[in-house]
Amino acid sequence: MAADNILQRVAEIIIDELKLEDLTPVTFDPDMDLVDELGIDSMDLTTVVLVLQDEYGITIDEDDYPRLSTLRLIAEYIEGKLKE
Repeated sequence: MAADNILQRVAEIIIDELKLEDLTPVTFDPDMDLVDELGIDSMDLTTVVLVLQDEYGITIDEDDYPRLSTLRLIAEYIEGKLKE
């Protein structure tokens, strides 16, 4: 699966799950810090992670959550997991 496709899908999931009505997958800056700039808290991140695990059939270790700070980093993480 191409990184751009993963990036697009992760953006859609974050927007849908967190009801971010001001963003679209096109306007979502992949390098925006999800905590500092969007105000996502640990419960929001956990919700997104659960959906991503179901969507991609991967396991995201809780110790890795701090690494998942931007859309781009999440997409790269998923891409790496899919290659394992």
